[in-house]
Amino acid sequence: MRIALLEDELEQARHIQMILAEPGNQVDSFQTGQSFMSAVQHRSYDLLILDWQIPDMTGIDVLRSVRAQLHWPIPVVFLTQRDSEQDIVQALDAGADDYLSKPARPAELLARIKALARRIHPENDKELLNFGPFRIDTQERTISLNGEVLTLTDKDFDLSLFLFQNQGRLLTREMLLERVWGVTRDINTRTVDTHMSRLRRRLGLNPENGFRIKTIYQRGYRLEAMLVSTPADPDRVEAH
Repeated sequence: MRIALLEDELEQARHIQMILAEPGNQVDSFQTGQSFMSAVQHRSYDLLILDWQIPDMTGIDVLRSVRAQLHWPIPVVFLTQRDSEQDIVQALDAGADDYLSKPARPAELLARIKALARRIHPENDKELLNFGPFRIDTQERTISLNGEVLTLTDKDFDLSLFLFQNQGRLLTREMLLERVWGVTRDINTRTVDTHMSRLRRRLGLNPENGFRIKTIYQRGYRLEAMLVSTPADPDRVEAH
């Protein structure tokens, strides 16, 4: 997993990074809420860890901004010295998924993070994934539409799988380049636009099949499930 850590004390940040890096996670550490939010909006993270007391704002403020701006249920864990019942309740009410007290106990921290990852993306451990008329076989690396296997390149499959697993989430071009192509934003982002245009046609992403790729101006893309029209209201097709 790729994890963003908000921790203003450098020694604490290094300690947490060392714990999390052992099982193969990649951890980016930030000392201010502003730098943290800028990174979260433009990079692809699977989980966020927040301290409460940071220089420019509170961890609660950062959490509220995350929930207001990301529009998808990224797991958020508080890791802080504040451990009163009132603090825990306030963080959970603001949208935190879990709350741990410092100092971090390595085995517990890793176990909590793994549990959250499974809860948010339970399909990641499955070989066969179903999304409406689409069936994804992660073992065979194939995608079927209404039972018919589609003709896709390896990169088409990787991009499609990432889109479906992050349905409803805004994915910037930089995120897609990083997670699907394994490169940084230094490459021309037209690569993403070209693949997205082709993928719309190859997957048949249209109202009849219940999904669409929406272009978010100057930001990126979002795969959206759609409400297919019914006989009583044949002209109604909405994204939700």
